Amino acid sequence: MSVDARIRTVHKAQTLSISHLPGLLRDPLREFEEMGREADGRIVRANLGPFRPYLITHPDHLQHVLRDNVDNYRRDGMMWKPLSRLVGETSDADPSWPVKRRVYQDLLSGPSTALVADKMVATISDAVGELGERADPERPVDAYEEMTRIVYRTIIRVLIGDRISVSQIDELGQVMVTATTSSFRSRMLMPFVPLSVPLPGDRTFNRSVQAVDDLIFPIVREARRNGAGGRDVVSLLLNARGEDGKGIDDRAVRDGITGLFVAATDTTVSVLTFLWAALDLNPEVRARLYDEMDRVVGEGPPSFEHVADLTYTKMVLHEALRLYSVAWIAPRVVEADDLIDGVRIKAGAIVAVSPFLTHRLPGIWPQPYVFDPERFATGRSRHRFAFMAFGGGPNQCAGRVFFFIEAPLILATLLSKYRPILHSPHPVEPRVDITLKPRDRVKITLEPVRR
Repeated sequence: MSVDARIRTVHKAQTLSISHLPGLLRDPLREFEEMGREADGRIVRANLGPFRPYLITHPDHLQHVLRDNVDNYRRDGMMWKPLSRLVGETSDADPSWPVKRRVYQDLLSGPSTALVADKMVATISDAVGELGERADPERPVDAYEEMTRIVYRTIIRVLIGDRISVSQIDELGQVMVTATTSSFRSRMLMPFVPLSVPLPGDRTFNRSVQAVDDLIFPIVREARRNGAGGRDVVSLLLNARGEDGKGIDDRAVRDGITGLFVAATDTTVSVLTFLWAALDLNPEVRARLYDEMDRVVGEGPPSFEHVADLTYTKMVLHEALRLYSVAWIAPRVVEADDLIDGVRIKAGAIVAVSPFLTHRLPGIWPQPYVFDPERFATGRSRHRFAFMAFGGGPNQCAGRVFFFIEAPLILATLLSKYRPILHSPHPVEPRVDITLKPRDRVKITLEPVRR
């Protein structure tokens, strides 16, 4: 039933108690999940002292915010400020956004997709080969660190091409990890605190942002001086023109690179790390996944052509995205007064969209804490806004296309040679950063496949 059809009377949103604030400071994700359980799909307004966002989790309401009346809900405001210091302005008012959006669409559609995949295959193969030398059956490695190394090398090669060395890639990867884990928890939990007031992690974050600038700006400037004729994102952004025929400046190119980098890496790294714990807990899923890899890819090498036939692998990845919803919150600022399912939403208010909570609604996802890839079998139907791993509507995350090329290729390359064995206790709990990441180290060893 549509939102409009369900509107009967105008009423105020239920207000959750301010008592949630201490719990959010102690254990933000657990308290946030409790708020979602209390709301149970209803629109509620969380009373957190000076910060009182509306919590929107039901697919009907999400469709209204993210598609039907999307122009009224801006990606702006104080909760986006920490991210904008790393990736540039995230507001829809960014004058360079139409140019960057066309570049992203060109890169991630049609024939360009195969070119991106080919570049990924070679980089992933080299990175997995290095991992195999480190992670023998007797030496556990940190899965998050290893997935980060593979994913970052792969995406940076796509973004910057041969303009950057492997050592610079690893350096850039390290500073990006530091930047996305240093101050986001405090800033996002206390968005009402001005940037002029220092919070824990700010100094480290600022140093990391400067290090990102020191690595990327010289690459952009050199490409502009010497010509940009490749298919890497640096070249595409430098050559792109707006409707007025003008290009974008070095800052916009730098922001376009870092923005796409974050979109194309954070989710993939976290989901592939959580996945090893999910497979360890669900041996029947693991066995079926391995069987498909052996049947489709065999001893390898994998290629982009294999991805289309990895049907069950993509079901497993979808379910990992649902259960380990790394995009835990995505705030919007309300432009003008609105009415959603009879609830008045005031102009200037913050609306908090949460894929993490939507994916745990038992009325939408039966037994939501069970890892069940069959939810995504062909023919299964659901509300189009029930699965929100990459957002919805016209502003879906650009990382979606990258994920469904990159993640299957990484699994295919790794599982054609090895069987990862988990060496960490259950459960593997998430923690809050810009996205959700494992709270503790996830240790794995690699056992060579014997055929």
